[in-house]
Amino acid sequence: MKMLIIGGTGEMGQWFTRFCKEHGYEVVVWGSSHRVDVADNMGVEFASDLENAISDSDIVVVSVPIDITEKVIAETAPKMKDGSLLMDITSLKAKPVEAMKKYAPEGVEIIGTHPMFGPSIPGLHGQIVIMTPVKGRCDKWLPIIRALFEENGAHIEIIDAKEHDRFVSVVQGLTHFAYITIGTTFKRLDFDVNESRRFMSPVYEIMVDFVGRILGQNPYLYALIQMENPEVLKVHEAFKEECMNVSNMVRQHDVDGFSKKMKDAAVHFGDTALALHRSDNLINSKIHDFDELVNSIGTERGLEHIYSGVTHVGVIEKVTPREVILSKNGKVISLKIENIRLLSDHELVEWKTAELVHSNRDISVLIPVGANPNVLLGVITNDKKIVSASVIDTYTGIDTIRLSVTYRITIIGDCIPAKVQDDIQKLLIGLGCELRGLNRKMPTQNAR
Repeated sequence: MKMLIIGGTGEMGQWFTRFCKEHGYEVVVWGSSHRVDVADNMGVEFASDLENAISDSDIVVVSVPIDITEKVIAETAPKMKDGSLLMDITSLKAKPVEAMKKYAPEGVEIIGTHPMFGPSIPGLHGQIVIMTPVKGRCDKWLPIIRALFEENGAHIEIIDAKEHDRFVSVVQGLTHFAYITIGTTFKRLDFDVNESRRFMSPVYEIMVDFVGRILGQNPYLYALIQMENPEVLKVHEAFKEECMNVSNMVRQHDVDGFSKKMKDAAVHFGDTALALHRSDNLINSKIHDFDELVNSIGTERGLEHIYSGVTHVGVIEKVTPREVILSKNGKVISLKIENIRLLSDHELVEWKTAELVHSNRDISVLIPVGANPNVLLGVITNDKKIVSASVIDTYTGIDTIRLSVTYRITIIGDCIPAKVQDDIQKLLIGLGCELRGLNRKMPTQNAR
């Protein structure tokens, strides 16, 4: 099926372009910036003739800023063909859905959609997608689109468009408003956030990381989330009033009033014990990550820099609450803990396999009578210093009863090939094999 994504060269549009392309859709993109190079990088066509692309598509997805969504829908919907689907993926639903109902011909189905994630996620597993279908206007396409998301691990929530906007005025509006104002308060106080990390508790560290996460996003998008949902201002007023109420209690040293306010909020909140348990898991996860770094001192580990994507591999020399010191080939690297992710052993091997230049060695042996060459091959490949191994030759003419087998091993690039070859030869001898001939060193292969 043909899919046109209007706004497909934007960040969220690019995510959906790749996702839908991977799942069999013939995707064409269009963007007002005319970034044909972005389309080329994704391996899809850029719509040189937008009107023709609209009328030729089975699905048209609108992925544009909130403040122009209705305008784009009004210009797009009337040009769509019978039996096609129009859907938006913006974070507000009432106005876009009303626009689709108003401008889409009767033969065009419509679905309002709000993915509750950003374009940085690798996949849909565990993610929530909110859908606001219109009764009688999506009978054909709703099961298809729902299955596309659910079969890839997403959880679907169905809700009325107006009810959606009321919920997200708190879920997004209040959350973003609170974190952004904490960030602007830091600036007003001229407060040194980095220096404060010297004295941080786990709860403070998590809170600061979330503030930084929001502040580091597209401010235009967050402004529109605050300004385009009419329900958000009601939330702001309630929040500001509560801030003043609590602040006045502090000014008046009203311990009883403060305590009652907090207890009443806890009762309304509901299961605070479960919230405590979930937040403990988050805190304990950060503590576990730090402990693993400490326990890795003196060993080789891989550290991925979260923002640049660069992986640093070396021996961990020192760990403090704020930084990790890594050494590699005589060079010392200092990395802030909040900026790195510790790779698992498996991820480190995968990184080395992809990034390093490896070497090949051939080992020829006479294997024990009745032994299976592939079983011995499986034993060889268990060595973590081996990228891969294969049987490249078998011969029966050397020994009357034993089979001669030549194994080719590919050795990870940062290992000493002669040492690894010697270790594998000793392993095979220990399994009852006998070395034969001159084991050969092969030309270097498998460069990055």
